[in-house]
Amino acid sequence: MRNRFSPTHIVAGFIAVLVGYTSSAAIVFQAANAAGATPAQLVSWMWALGIGMGVTCIGLSWRYRTPILTAWSTPGAALLATSLHGVSMPEAIGAFLFSSVLITVCGATGWFEKLMRYLPGSLAAAMLAGILARFGMHAFEVVPGNPVLVCVMIVAFLLGRRLWPRYAVPGTLAAGIAAAALLGQMRAGALTWSFAEPVWTAPAFSPAVIVGVGIPLFIVTMASQNLPGLAVLRANGYATPASPLIGWTGAAGIALAPFGGFAFNMAAITAAICMSPDADPDPARRHAAAMWAGGFYLLTGLFGATVVGLFAAFPAALVAAIAGLALLGTIGNALADALRNDGEREAAVVTFMATASGMTLLGIGSAFWGLALGTAAWLLRRR
Repeated sequence: MRNRFSPTHIVAGFIAVLVGYTSSAAIVFQAANAAGATPAQLVSWMWALGIGMGVTCIGLSWRYRTPILTAWSTPGAALLATSLHGVSMPEAIGAFLFSSVLITVCGATGWFEKLMRYLPGSLAAAMLAGILARFGMHAFEVVPGNPVLVCVMIVAFLLGRRLWPRYAVPGTLAAGIAAAALLGQMRAGALTWSFAEPVWTAPAFSPAVIVGVGIPLFIVTMASQNLPGLAVLRANGYATPASPLIGWTGAAGIALAPFGGFAFNMAAITAAICMSPDADPDPARRHAAAMWAGGFYLLTGLFGATVVGLFAAFPAALVAAIAGLALLGTIGNALADALRNDGEREAAVVTFMATASGMTLLGIGSAFWGLALGTAAWLLRRR
């Protein structure tokens, strides 16, 4: 019981949800608006996404005793925001269902897990470091805009590392909230609370929408989300079988697509927060942090779109700083693992630099291209 209610588990789970919502919830709103969603349907989308992520986080983490964190497909939401104009809501739901069925098939057949077995560990670690590097740098980029708040958090983090290492991140978050309140930067007065009501939308299957939206949604979810998500899992030493994880996220999409759950996948950045030593020094107990994140996701789903007001109450600088500081240990460990093998070091650097660049090509994010370029460099070096 003590292990389940550790403050570090609770805070790590909360930070993971905080980062996930504040970094991309606005994109989900844009995607829903592009499909012509009514206010009730928009709330239903947030309900479906919160419930789907909460159930899969708790269920998979409990089943495998591994910190499994799921998320909505942020690249998928960005794709939908630009491609759903002129598409009816039933046709959009049909495309969501088609994409989720393909993801489920990938999990059932096991081909994705076979691919992951051939991935060198150094390249997975380099991709993880590249994904997280931008978050780490952003923690310091926001200093000029809000120097007092961010500097208080940095000092609290450094002191915490020296005096109480296990509780450094919770202490930093508490210091940041206190500083923001004293500086008058909390916007809690705008909060309104109400329960969400799911809205069922019957799907309509249009070949043009399936080809133009459904298939691209599947590709970007697998390449830009599930691939780095599984790489993060492997880079942190967890050998959990990939096929069931992919399959269950696809099944969640099938069940919740009619309510607006457009795509679910393995998380990478937020998962790294729950897999960090700050969540728990013992890797075998870090699944509790992911389960707490699932609990917070369930709450966000029950309260629907109104939860955005809660996260909006925190200053943007506070969110950026706590995300970056919480990931510093993970970034350092990933870089150390990536550069440990002399024969794979050059390929790892290519992977890290390409991933950290943030480039997008053919609608696919830098995580996929960094891994592709690093793998090519690794194969050429072997030959």
